Amino acid sequence: MSGLANARRIVVKVGSALVVGEEGPDRQWLAAFAADLARVRERGQQVLVVSSGAVALGRRRLSFPRKRPLTLPEKQAAAAAGQSALMRAWEEALEPHGLAAAQILLTRDDTEVRRRWLNARATVETLLQLGLVPVINENDTVVTEEIRYGDNDRLAARAAQMIGADVLVLLSDVDGLYTADPRSDPDARHLPRIDRLTPEIEAMAGGANAAAGVGTGGMATKIAAARIASAAGCATVITLGNRPSPLWAVEHGERATVIEPSTTPAAAYKAWIAGSLAPAGVLNVDAGAAAALRRGKSLLAAGVTGVEGGFDKGDAVVVRDEVGREIGRGIVRYDAADAARICGLKSDEIEAVVGYTEGPMIHADDLALAAHAAA
Repeated sequence: MSGLANARRIVVKVGSALVVGEEGPDRQWLAAFAADLARVRERGQQVLVVSSGAVALGRRRLSFPRKRPLTLPEKQAAAAAGQSALMRAWEEALEPHGLAAAQILLTRDDTEVRRRWLNARATVETLLQLGLVPVINENDTVVTEEIRYGDNDRLAARAAQMIGADVLVLLSDVDGLYTADPRSDPDARHLPRIDRLTPEIEAMAGGANAAAGVGTGGMATKIAAARIASAAGCATVITLGNRPSPLWAVEHGERATVIEPSTTPAAAYKAWIAGSLAPAGVLNVDAGAAAALRRGKSLLAAGVTGVEGGFDKGDAVVVRDEVGREIGRGIVRYDAADAARICGLKSDEIEAVVGYTEGPMIHADDLALAAHAAA
């Protein structure tokens, strides 16, 4: 029902209440959850973890009063002091299973500014290919209220969008979405599957369910995250995290809410490139490159005959054939100056000219063909 067993990539958001116990990291829960992750990894699936807990751990390390709200500088200090403890806890939990954790700290700009998004995605892709478990947290040591996510539910959804995940799992202190708060309303009805997020569904989360959840989020933020994930082609699972193996539990029929995606990850990404980005330049290509693109290949520098505009790496550009007809739009991997320098070069000649190589000019995954070209 959840799609977990068949997912290629899974993002799991773990809140502070699960990671942090009374005396520090909850090592017992972390050890059991690491075994759950290892089981998934053994099936050949890739897993990325979005983990809260740095501020809570740092607060204790710095002996800040537990009930007093922290100022922004205090919160940043607590995050700095606690992030190392958080990563050490994850490393110790994963190590017995032969898994290594890799820390990634993000701000909102890292998933919303194209160039930074492209760099972050490349880093995560490489870590996953190398077999590591990326552990992402918001970079609370540098963010301000104006540029922060505010909760890791939304950060997890953006991470799922960034890597084209199939399933986003949000671990909560309740086992899914209800029509009302089950802790106060005995008639509250559990919703096992949601095909489409409607205003009525969102009202359930923003009203009685608003207090359900842990950390700085709640059920309302989980539904907001699910909307981001759904538009990116990623299903969302909201389930109870306070059990040793929450992923195993969901796969074996334990209660959860599954929110279906509205598209596929690849289709959502291509639609974003085709319709949501203003082109910053043009790449003109020869007939051979145009034919290769129509067959689903990447655009190599060898097939580019000319460059127009002042674009940067990570910008969207239009690709035109020999007669000036638009073939598609894609995210370019070189800035305009370097792209002009490597036009017509073979792939193994690029580094000698510009001092580095980013592979093709536009990767096939980053190219949205025009309707006439895709037909």
